Amino acid sequence: MGIKLGILGLGTVGTGTVQLLQDHVGRHPLLQLVEIYRVGVKSIDKPRGVTLPKEVMTTDLEAIVNDPEVDIIVELIGGLEPARELILKAIQNGKHVVTANKAVISRFGTEIFTTANQNRVYVMLEASVGGGIPVIQPLKQSLSVNRIHTVTGIVNGTTNYILTRMQTEGSSFESVLADAQRLGYAEADPTADVDGADAADKISILASLAFGGRINREEVNCEGIRQVSKTDITYADKLGFVIKLLAIAEKISSSFLSVRVHPTLVPKAHPLANINGVYNAILVEGDPLGQVMFFGPGAGAGATASAVSSDILNLIARLQYQQADDAPIDPLLGCSHQDYCQIAPISQLTTRFYARFLTKDQPGVIGKLGTCFGEYGVSLESVVQTGFQDELAEIVVVTHDVKEGDVKQALEEIRTFEAIDSIPSLLRVL
Repeated sequence: MGIKLGILGLGTVGTGTVQLLQDHVGRHPLLQLVEIYRVGVKSIDKPRGVTLPKEVMTTDLEAIVNDPEVDIIVELIGGLEPARELILKAIQNGKHVVTANKAVISRFGTEIFTTANQNRVYVMLEASVGGGIPVIQPLKQSLSVNRIHTVTGIVNGTTNYILTRMQTEGSSFESVLADAQRLGYAEADPTADVDGADAADKISILASLAFGGRINREEVNCEGIRQVSKTDITYADKLGFVIKLLAIAEKISSSFLSVRVHPTLVPKAHPLANINGVYNAILVEGDPLGQVMFFGPGAGAGATASAVSSDILNLIARLQYQQADDAPIDPLLGCSHQDYCQIAPISQLTTRFYARFLTKDQPGVIGKLGTCFGEYGVSLESVVQTGFQDELAEIVVVTHDVKEGDVKQALEEIRTFEAIDSIPSLLRVL
């Protein structure tokens, strides 16, 4: 039997998906069962890179999710609404859903997956994290036999491109961002990327799969890269690090996770240190596996279409071979999470820190910094006066592993010192 698809959206990813599905040669034979039955677009007459019969196209997206002939809805319009409403209607109508929409899954996943389980359908989301990198199904299946303790990812290509160019060229954040916008690597409004929200959506999804529970997206600590200067990149390099925007989910106790996004000093020998440009990588650490890293293009028509089509393939196999309409949901394809993971406040995080101070050129400043940090239990690995900026001495401090809350308290007091002009940078160290 043929499997009828209703595709919502025919932008870059939608076009790439249709191109892949129309070109069967050398691909899995099950994809030949796909019929592109309805495609929802804003404008039917807009020229596109694919050819579809006019009767397949419609501007009425709701009609597609309500069409009894459609087996699978492929949601590629992005954003929160009407994507959420259309996904829920499709599920309530007994249709399986494939989506590339990390924002709607990270924020409304509880509602979506609860409704999917009630209606005995699947919501597939391989394309929502890491573009074409297959990481969602491995976390659900092959890696689920491990006790995962950390997932660390470079999951936003825009910020990785910006930081890579700042590192290799010594350019400023503002100039590289403007270039990235001209080249199409960054949106006209880059807020979701450069402020870390996109990465936070993605680590919420990965954390939920890795640790077997729902994640409250609002509890994910999120910091972007606007504060990272070329000065910090230079000092990081001298200290043996590169700066990356990392999305991290880790088990910090038997009860609590830490889930966060922030710019981080990464040791040059670390597997993520050499992931450059628009590429993404996700490092999973667990027992007994140890470390495994997924690497590849994090965006683009071909990469994302690959991930979308792999989900379609999984659903075709399920629809072709399931024995009965009342067959139980496959726990390796569906969502079985009921409870929320407990996320520790960022103040409880234990990590190393890099801080940069601008101070008046007075004797004893370094001593005062060391004394104040010591009073709050913050142990210093190194303190270096690196030079001068406009008659202000520049001091760089790297701590040992310390509690974030203690560092923040120490810095609050240090800011009151008469000799301290400013603290331009505070970055965590992996």
